[in-house]
Amino acid sequence: MIDHVHDLACLQNATERLLIAVAKMDNAAVREPSRLPGWSRGHVLAHVARNADALVNVFEGRPMYASGEARDSDIERDAPRPLDEQTEDVRESAARFRTATEAPGDWSRTVELRNGVTDSAARVVFRRWVEIELHHVDLGIGYELEDLPAEFTEREIDFLAERFSGHPDVSPTRLSDGTRAWSTGRAGDPEVTVTGSGADLVGWLAGRRDGGSLSVEGGALPKLPPL
Repeated sequence: MIDHVHDLACLQNATERLLIAVAKMDNAAVREPSRLPGWSRGHVLAHVARNADALVNVFEGRPMYASGEARDSDIERDAPRPLDEQTEDVRESAARFRTATEAPGDWSRTVELRNGVTDSAARVVFRRWVEIELHHVDLGIGYELEDLPAEFTEREIDFLAERFSGHPDVSPTRLSDGTRAWSTGRAGDPEVTVTGSGADLVGWLAGRRDGGSLSVEGGALPKLPPL
């Protein structure tokens, strides 16, 4: 069972780590490329802020974004801002998200995200935690996948293995970090076993690493669809 109270505390810690790290940048650094193709660090920070507001919409029963075009244009609009504006926006939007989670509600209810995706309200908090942790890495300012909390790494592998489970384009695959194992891909006996560190597994599953450091038995490394 998902413990959203625990996840909210973990999210708060992750957000503070991000804000402390971002405060060490300067305006020139914000304009530099991030690790995400075509996005500056300003784009990443703008996305983090707008995602918080989008998830407030989810909690309050509104569409997550008015449209895909509106989402993209808001990020482009906010990306060029100076560091102090970016930082304050991330902080204030995070506070709005916390306020939304404090409103009375049924945490087991189903809510709708983007593109028709649904999930429980409780797991939306973990989804937000994912946004903070992975985009902190995407900034390329010294926070790496190896720095992710161990609990987060294990749960993100769980989450992404579940996401690709049953996908017709992913061969039946066994994942292992040497102590734990997961299954993903199409139904059937695993054709391929992929082994590596938790950081490398998360990096591959989340599209942050090419999987070159992973050990593969039984065939080629499966090609994963975009998230």
